[in-house]
Order: sequence, then C-alpha cells, then structure tokens
Amino acid sequence: MGSYFSIVTCRNSESEIEKAINSLLIQTIKPRYIIVVDDGSTDNTPNILSRLNSKHDNMYVITNPDLGYDIGRVVKNWNSAINLARDFKLEKTDYHMISTDDTQYEEFYAEKIMQKMDEDKIIAISSGNYDSNSYATPHGAGRFVRNSFFNNVLGYYPEKMGYESVILQMSLYHGFKNLVNNDARFSHTRQLGSNHHFYEFGASMRTLGYHPLFVLGRFMQCFLTGNPIGRMGAIQMLYYYLSYKPKQEGYDSMYDPEIRQAIRIRQKTRIKQIFRLGNTNT
Repeated sequence: MGSYFSIVTCRNSESEIEKAINSLLIQTIKPRYIIVVDDGSTDNTPNILSRLNSKHDNMYVITNPDLGYDIGRVVKNWNSAINLARDFKLEKTDYHMISTDDTQYEEFYAEKIMQKMDEDKIIAISSGNYDSNSYATPHGAGRFVRNSFFNNVLGYYPEKMGYESVILQMSLYHGFKNLVNNDARFSHTRQLGSNHHFYEFGASMRTLGYHPLFVLGRFMQCFLTGNPIGRMGAIQMLYYYLSYKPKQEGYDSMYDPEIRQAIRIRQKTRIKQIFRLGNTNT
C-alpha cells in the first residue's frame, strides 16, 4: 500500500493537540513522518509538542513567533512543512495528508483512504467524512493529496484565500478526480465556519474567477439542503461573492489569469452538461 506524511497545524491547542497527533500515531498504516507547525502558541502547546517530539523520531516541529491569529498563515504553514520535507531530504511518499489540531481519526482512516487511491490512480485528492451528510468533494482536514499530481501541477499551495478550492479545481481541470470516502471517519472538536462566518467561501470564489451561474448553483444547493454550511452560511457566501473587492496583491488578491481561466473552462463545461441533462429529462 502507498505511503504518506502528515502536516498538522496548530495554535493554542493544549487541550487538543496531543489527541490529534495520537490519532495519527495509532493508524493501522502510520505516516512515515509527521510535521507539526505551531503558529505562535502562547499556552502549553509548545511544551506538549516538545515532549511528544522527544518520544517520536519521525516527528518534526516548526515553531513560529506569536504574531496573533491569522487564518491566512495556515497555507503558509503548509508550505513551510513541505519545504522542511524537501530541505531535510525526508523520504518521498506517495501522498501527503493535511490535518489540524482539532481532528481525530478512526484507526483505519489512512488505510481506507489510500486503498481506494492506490486502486484508482486518477484520484488526486480524497478525504473521509465527519457527519451523516453526503458531499461531492473533499473538505476540511483529513485530505490525502497525491504527490505526483501536486508536485507536477502546483508544487506549493497558493498563499491566497481559496487555497483549498484551487487544488480541487486544478485536479479536475487536469483530468483527475476527487473522492469523498464515507467509510473513512473522522471528527472535529470545533464547528465548521465558527471563526470566519463564510467570508472566505464567497470572497475566494471571486478571487478564483468562479462563473456566476456556478456560484448561483452552489448557493441554491446549500440554501435548499442546508448542507454543509446552513442557510445563513449560504446567504453569507453569496453576499461576499457579490460584494468582495479583491486587493492588488497578497492573500486577498486575484489568482493568476491562467488559473482563473482553467476554472472557468471546467465550470462552463459542467454547466452545459447540467443543462443538457435537464433538457433530456423534460
């Protein structure tokens, strides 16, 4: 079966971080190594990480200075972990796994995810599920990313809002597919969207160049079903898509034209397929 390494980001996680890391260490197929990025914790998190690091040879810790909470540093921290693996010439693996300080996995989680990805080489990104709802695309933590796809297409995560969406969109554009494996289960201790009120959900759709009809369809799906962000989340998402004004540079800026065009092309194709299907059914 394939191999993987895990990236865990955390900040002020003294009540959660050890359980999160232990849930990786007890996997039936363990990560070859775990890279933890502590984003300036001011509680007991650094001491917990130091103790765990001394017990596990395959654990590496990156410690950032305390610059306050900033959701935009999450993706920068992922890239720091990827850089560490490359700079230290750590073992090359088939996949990397994105995790967080508030996520715990069943012991067969990695095995279930990688079994399907090993069997179907066209799957670029896959995650499990944390609730009873059915999702079309991987979301949140627990995502496995095929490194051959990632290294050839992106190399690093774009340090802009929408960084989770862009890799999913680019995988589809390049002929891969993404999979949610409902048999692989994990749990969160923090509620989805509790910090940002879905601001980035809508604003990043603008910076990524999402087609308006595609956004409208996403809004209707979320509003009518209530999943996964609830009706109020759907309204906020649409509001920020319509009202957001991208910055000239940095985390809040537009993506490169090539990426926006690739996303639009794929979405236009999908919209045409939906209209054709609707006409066939009438």
